[in-house]
Parts: sequence; structure tokens; C-alpha cells
Amino acid sequence: MATLEFFFDCSSPWTYLAFTRLPGVLERTKAAIVWRPILVGGVFNAVNRDVYDRRANPEPRKASYYEKDLQDWARLSGIRIGKPPVFPVRAVAVMRCAIAADEKGALVPFARAAFEAYWGELEDISRKDILMGVAGTAGLDGEALLARSDSPEIKDRLRLNTEEVIARGGFGSPTMFVNGNDMYFGNDRLPLVEAALMRAAPDRAAG
Repeated sequence: MATLEFFFDCSSPWTYLAFTRLPGVLERTKAAIVWRPILVGGVFNAVNRDVYDRRANPEPRKASYYEKDLQDWARLSGIRIGKPPVFPVRAVAVMRCAIAADEKGALVPFARAAFEAYWGELEDISRKDILMGVAGTAGLDGEALLARSDSPEIKDRLRLNTEEVIARGGFGSPTMFVNGNDMYFGNDRLPLVEAALMRAAPDRAAG
């Protein structure tokens, strides 16, 4: 069976798009998925600091097209992507919660609720009260989830995931790996990811 690792941070709209479209890819390819929450700010600080310069001094034509492109993808994917008043958001707490939710087998509903809260409802997902609501939407006990997310084990896993994606050549979110070493970056690379997964396990995908 082909395996896809998905390194992601809920603070990225392009990651929200990829996350939304990924179930179809997994269904068609029958691939296994390994969810790897990261802190994309840590990635940028280490290997991609140009992001901050581009945000501070956007080229007007590119910025205008960026917004159009994002909304075109959002319509295609059937989701809402607005402009959160808090951007970029401090994502440490929400991504630690994602790891804690994974321990409960609920990473996908938690991440979906977090993406919708931030990009759809334009809420500040760095706030404890908002995270409590996100946890509830995912069917989780918010108090217990937040307490677990603050444990040394969860903190270490988020840090190690972030360091790992950097060490493996990643520079943003989402970063995806097919069968360990075949890297892809970004929502628009999902067709290439799907093709790679099909090649990696053609008999399984055909079934």
C-alpha cells in the first residue's frame, strides 16, 4: 500500500484547500495517510524567511491575482475562505491540539473544524475559548484536549515534526511525501501526488 505523509498547519489557506480535496485522492488511490501537524512559522523562520518580506511588500498585480486564485480554488472545493482579522495567527496551541486530537482518533474532524473556524468563521484560533468550541465541534472534551495539548510529550511531537519536515527538504505547508522520499508542496500539486500514489501501488489503486 502506498503511504502519504501530510505535514500541515491550519493557519494556511492553501493547506485548507489541500486538506479538503485530499479525501478524494485517498479514496481513489486507497493510500494510507499519516497526518503530521507542524508549526509553519518555525519552518519559515528556519528556511523561508522571504515569506515575511513578500507579505510586507506585496507586488500589487501578484497580490490581486493571488486573491482571485484563492477564491477560484475555494469555489471549486466548496469551502469558504475569508480574510481573518488576525493573520498570521499564532498556531502553536491549535497544532498542539491537533496532535492531541490524533491520539483520540479525531485529528481529521478537529482539523476540519479548526480550518472552518479560522478561514470560514474568521475566528482567532489562538484563543482558548475558540479552541474549546473547535474541540466540541469535533466531538472532543475541550478541557481535556487543551490540558493534554500542553503536555511535554505533545509539545515535543510538534517541535520534532517541524524539525523533521525542514530536514527532509520542506519549506512550507502543506508538504507531502509519497512513500517516504518523494516530496510535493502545495494544494495545486495534488494531481501529481495522486499520480505518484497510483504508481506506488497500482494493483491496490485499481481495486
